[in-house]
Amino acid sequence: IASRRAQNPAHALPRDPRAVLRRARARRPEVAWRNEVACGQRAARGRGADRRRGGLRPRRLLPPVARARGAGAVLHTHSIWTTILSERHAAAGVLCIAGYEMLKGLEGVRTHEHREAIPIVGNDQDMTRLAGVVHDLLDQHPSAHGFLLRGHGLYTWGADLPQAVRHVEILEFLMEVVGRSSQLSAVSSQLGFGSE
Repeated sequence: IASRRAQNPAHALPRDPRAVLRRARARRPEVAWRNEVACGQRAARGRGADRRRGGLRPRRLLPPVARARGAGAVLHTHSIWTTILSERHAAAGVLCIAGYEMLKGLEGVRTHEHREAIPIVGNDQDMTRLAGVVHDLLDQHPSAHGFLLRGHGLYTWGADLPQAVRHVEILEFLMEVVGRSSQLSAVSSQLGFGSE
């Protein structure tokens, strides 16, 4: 399951867009205990362990994304495949995925022929500037179900937490398929297969 591979997901909570919930790796995002929510709210206000580590830089994007998409939940994950593919497709500024049945799990998608364009934005330590870039990016890609922060990870959202979790699992799965397929193509080319 993709959510097991995605490290340290964080989510914006729908009632308080300043609140951030960060879950332990082994727990499903739907399982949120009061102390975790309270810890996330303290961290979102700049108190606690995250402040000592330099603040919640990537999580500062969660509330603006939630507002731009009218989302009840925004998830941010770090995984090997999103990191690799965000670098590999950075020059194009977008990663396109089409032809997979799994695409139908994304909200509003009815056919495997759908072409999901996942925009890629360059990372920036200036969160105010990056939030503006992300806002413009979302305006340019109104049907996108997520975006990649180059060299960092995936952001996706949903009307509620279960929908956002579904989007994470689908997008992470599809990115692994794309990554492994390109590996297999490269190996096949090196071995001379498919050169008829």
